[in-house]
Amino acid sequence: MALRKGGTLMLRSLFPQGTVLRVAPNIFFFLSHYLRGTEGVKLGRCHRHRWREAPGKRTRLRSRVEGTGAEERLAWTCPRLPRRRGVGVLGRTEAGGSLREPGPGQRDANELSAAAEGAGVRSELESSDRPRQLWRLEVSEGLLSMFPLAEKDKTIARLLFSTGTCPRCIFRFCCVDFHAPYKLPYKDLLRELENFLRTEDDALTLEATEPPPKKIRLQDTEAQIDDRSQNGGEMTTVVKDENMVLEKPYLNACNLCLGILQEFCEKKFIKKVCQKVESSGYEFVNLVFSVSFPPQLSVREHAAWLLVKQEMGKQGLSLGRDDIVQLKEAYKWITYPLFSEELGVPVDGKSLFEVSVIFAHPETDEDCHFLSTSCPDCFKPAKNKQSVFTRMAVVKALDKIKEEDFRKKFPCPPNSPKVFCSAVEIECAHGAVFVAGRYNKYSRNLPQTPWIIDGERKLESSVEELISNQLLTVFKAESFNFSSSGREDVDVRTLGNGRPFAVELVNPRRVRFTSQDIKELQQKINISSDKIQVRDLQLVTKEAIGHMKEGEEVKTKTYSALVWIDKAIQKKDIEFLDGLKDLQINQKTPLRVLHRRPLAIRARIIHTMETHYIDEHHFRLHLKTQAGTYIKEFVHGDFGRTKPNIGSLMNGTADILELDVESVDVDWPPALDD
Repeated sequence: MALRKGGTLMLRSLFPQGTVLRVAPNIFFFLSHYLRGTEGVKLGRCHRHRWREAPGKRTRLRSRVEGTGAEERLAWTCPRLPRRRGVGVLGRTEAGGSLREPGPGQRDANELSAAAEGAGVRSELESSDRPRQLWRLEVSEGLLSMFPLAEKDKTIARLLFSTGTCPRCIFRFCCVDFHAPYKLPYKDLLRELENFLRTEDDALTLEATEPPPKKIRLQDTEAQIDDRSQNGGEMTTVVKDENMVLEKPYLNACNLCLGILQEFCEKKFIKKVCQKVESSGYEFVNLVFSVSFPPQLSVREHAAWLLVKQEMGKQGLSLGRDDIVQLKEAYKWITYPLFSEELGVPVDGKSLFEVSVIFAHPETDEDCHFLSTSCPDCFKPAKNKQSVFTRMAVVKALDKIKEEDFRKKFPCPPNSPKVFCSAVEIECAHGAVFVAGRYNKYSRNLPQTPWIIDGERKLESSVEELISNQLLTVFKAESFNFSSSGREDVDVRTLGNGRPFAVELVNPRRVRFTSQDIKELQQKINISSDKIQVRDLQLVTKEAIGHMKEGEEVKTKTYSALVWIDKAIQKKDIEFLDGLKDLQINQKTPLRVLHRRPLAIRARIIHTMETHYIDEHHFRLHLKTQAGTYIKEFVHGDFGRTKPNIGSLMNGTADILELDVESVDVDWPPALDD
């Protein structure tokens, strides 16, 4: 590990041995500025996506380089350390061969040559005739990483670090919005942050101080641990080495994130969540990861923002609340790759499978309570809410409260907690899956849905249950919701192509089915009962169900009714009904459904009628009507609530003995080939 003077960038183990990166020329030169003299890194040109050693020779570098428009670089190899290379980039030569002044991050050729010879290594000049579009960075040992804080961030970083803020939260408040630094191991971040904040005077003091005897240092360190732990100070651990003893900060809960960006970003916790996922029995090809943080985190972040904003104001700078990287974003940057690696599936925000973690921190629950007196209108009781201090309510109150009032009632910076927050719930859930098809009903003693009156079940089964119970078992779902394009009465059959239906399966654990699996499931439903049959069974989307609902009121339906008439009739007495087209009727809400439907007068259209004479008191009537028409009431009149009706048209009293639905003209779901 090498740390460049100034502490802005450092080398770290970020890529495994053998990693190859292809980068654009401008990125190459930026990296080379910080990689010169680094062990375990090799840089070179990549020609047409192939690695090619640039032509060159071992020589002493000169300040004047021959060639036009060539990119020059110095590479040196240390024979004593295999696979260790260092690189320094020169400038670009102008026409005539004169070397430009070294730009930012470039060193003079004489300086590089002297540095190489002083280190006792061989030097090599490599050049090419023209610049390449792609350059190659090969990491042969160790890894590359950038420490994200610059010199301008040192004041804020030191301020936050001294108050008990973790490195990742310091990055957030220094507006570090790229992912790589957050993903580094926490202990490494802590060490590098300390190195970054250490002044040159501190380094000189450490080097000049005569170390005490090992025994004394061990005793003093142990005494400090006991004393500081008893007083709630920072815990330390002693690392024993052959030549020296080092003190390193241990993990204390951050005063801003309460430990969420500390131990809950480690692989140990990720594995715990993944074990819960794998044991839940769900099938999934991707997942969405959601977290619920304690609302007091917003209060603590607000306090830190006021502190940092005040400090930056002294430097003539500003910091908006939106400039700070959100805790949830930083947490996702760190954990998403870990989840993908552990479970072997991508994290996708559109996935139906959700893994959620709920965090809590009882020690700081009262952090929000002062807001209820300052902004009482923001905290109102709501249904299904255990506490009025929800995250949205707290954020709303923080937007309203004045800064001076906040400072009086809450410490800035916030106090350090004694313990970490905890993950109180780890839950898995899968979004609903929808299955659609068409059903035929052959029984005149089977309701569409369970028939229960005053808590008493009238019939033992229903269309809904015969279909959905089979689906519930196969999909391993918790519950279901059944819907259809209209409904028939208990004594009405549904024939023809059947009635479209859809079943919403809530939180299913099995979701991966082939077309053959669905076909076998359809056969299983049909074998289970002779009262119904299912066809065109298929998986559909939630949006597609809207086509079925649209057809309920727009499409037409065809019926067949067996009609009885009180007076004796001949065939010629009913033939006039065949000639009636688009007959408009007005139907007041039928008495039999008035308990569940609002009282209203509905206009409906009888498009066509066709009669078949049976005997002097019976005939069969085939009707094509507007969806939503009450056919029974159209026949017998419902005590005059439907006008006109078959009885009034024939100047007699009519009644309906049997009714069948022959077709429901909704082109959904799509027909499947058997």
